Amino acid sequence: MSDSATASQVLSVEDVHKQYPTTPPVHALRGVSFKVIENELVSVVGPSGCGKSTLLHLMGTLDRPTSGEVVVAGNRVSDLSDGDLSSIRAHHIGFVFQQFHLLSGMTALDNVADGLLYTGQPRSSRRELAEIELNRVGMGHRLDQDSIKLSGGELQRVATARAIVGGPSIVLADEPTGSLDSKNSEAIIELIKELHSAGSTIVVITHDIEIANSFPRVITMRDGQVEKDSLSQVYL
Repeated sequence: MSDSATASQVLSVEDVHKQYPTTPPVHALRGVSFKVIENELVSVVGPSGCGKSTLLHLMGTLDRPTSGEVVVAGNRVSDLSDGDLSSIRAHHIGFVFQQFHLLSGMTALDNVADGLLYTGQPRSSRRELAEIELNRVGMGHRLDQDSIKLSGGELQRVATARAIVGGPSIVLADEPTGSLDSKNSEAIIELIKELHSAGSTIVVITHDIEIANSFPRVITMRDGQVEKDSLSQVYL
């Protein structure tokens, strides 16, 4: 057994199915299973329509599976109320989205500090932590800049700082380079790798095979199933 198998498990997806009650029904996921352990850097890759977005929503507790189980930081999603799931997202999950989802009219500092709104910390503490993380992602010189005046690469760095500011158990990045040019894409991928080296557990959803293959572990999806897991032997 690999030493990795003894590490702390952060995420478990156990025989997960997701069916949408359309006519005819859409089977978005068909028995997906894998585990993510502490300080892993994983890419989930596959073509459009393979189930990546559905899987992201389930891993992020934004939706529930039709059957099977998702466990995040030791919490079984099926056992939790909507309020409990909101708490899990606030304390254990950081999200990085393709479209950034930052608020215009607010500074980079306040956008990141808002990532801690639901943790109950006072505003001064939230802003102090936000400044630390913005410096960490190379945006310390843009703390007071309105987000509307930031470039695409800068926006994604701010969004990444917001995702990690609460020290989440896992960061889920949804096509983090999808809105960026090649130069900024490379910079964001390097930033993700640096955060991983510093201890973050990160899952990156992408359709870009080259990006996916640059990470230590690659989960390939097709037709709602895991077609290949490059490190599946870790759990044997």
